[in-house]
Amino acid sequence: MKQRASNIDLNNYTYALPESRIARYPLPQRSDSNLLIYKQGSISHQGFSELPALLEKGSSLVFNNTRVIQARLSFRKSTGARIEIFCLEPLDPSDYQLAFQSKGQSTWLCLVGNAKKWKSGPVFLDLMLGDQQLRLEARLVQRKEDGFEVKFQWQNPEISFGEIIENSGSTPIPPYLNREAELSDKERYQTVYSRNDGSVAAPTAGLHFTPELLSQLEQRGIRQDHVTLHVGAGTFVPVKEQNARDHSMHSELVVIRRSFLEQWEKHAERRIAVGTTSTRSLESLYWLGVKLMSAKPGITQKLELKQWDHESLPQDVSLSRSLKKLLAYCRQHQLEEIHFPTSLMIVPGYEFKTIRGLLTNFHMPGSTLLMLIAALIGEDWKKVYDYALENNFRFLSYGDSSLLLPG
Repeated sequence: MKQRASNIDLNNYTYALPESRIARYPLPQRSDSNLLIYKQGSISHQGFSELPALLEKGSSLVFNNTRVIQARLSFRKSTGARIEIFCLEPLDPSDYQLAFQSKGQSTWLCLVGNAKKWKSGPVFLDLMLGDQQLRLEARLVQRKEDGFEVKFQWQNPEISFGEIIENSGSTPIPPYLNREAELSDKERYQTVYSRNDGSVAAPTAGLHFTPELLSQLEQRGIRQDHVTLHVGAGTFVPVKEQNARDHSMHSELVVIRRSFLEQWEKHAERRIAVGTTSTRSLESLYWLGVKLMSAKPGITQKLELKQWDHESLPQDVSLSRSLKKLLAYCRQHQLEEIHFPTSLMIVPGYEFKTIRGLLTNFHMPGSTLLMLIAALIGEDWKKVYDYALENNFRFLSYGDSSLLLPG
């Protein structure tokens, strides 16, 4: 077992990223990006379209099929002042699907731009849905630690909240792109396999895939499975603490199908995760199984994984045993899906339990995502990023990709 570091110096996980290397727009074709290949310490690169030939037959990829919602809504006060409301997660109803199906009203946790000018009273957004005119009203309920509770109301009982934001909201592209969202972002800041509404940031490792490439993977015998992690705005929150262990990790909702667990339990081998969100979903799932196994008899264990929960759990439980426990829990509670929040933070010293490789983009200096990479390939992360910089790779959300195979 790897020894955990009590102090993780943020300075050890940063690098110089020139502004010119940040990809502000995607390439015309998704799969035309570069792919860096790190395999057991050696580094090379090819085009991303060559991925099917680079993976061993029988490999398994796990994708995050969350879908980015058009989360930014522009309201006006009666005085004319503009108020931007950024929907983060539903509060009432708290279930994402039910929240998007809501008719008449829905309450969300939001960020608010120009909040100083919105002390009380309603703000309004007038919009057209087809040939129907609709006025959306928003009211502040209360300020919360991580945003504002905002209640939305509208009069037309035939229109759902999902329809409203899909048609009147704008794409929540990352702040480091330093530009306004454009119409093309609605399609390109979305994976082609996205299915479940809920994210305010894309699982960007998947942006390189096309339907044709997915078909080629299938023809080569590469298994494709899906999990859901709804990416929150916290993914952009920088680590400010000098000791990264003092950073407070954001919580995100994970949804895992029982059928996925059943298939995986039959062949409990490690997978290749497409993106850090898929990685955190799989690793969180493993630790959730261990947590359920460790519960005292007669005590109901809450389905959640906090930032450092895994460090106090048994470290020698096999993946197969964890999956069996999760399936037993599904059968006991007659669940077809497991829903749970995770704030698992993966840092150097972490021992991966579910993945043998990772497809991912290049991440911000000093970010929790970069620390996850360092946890996977150790100090070689510096060689990988130096190589990418020296070979004109494009960085961050709309940038190029890497395939990391440590062993």
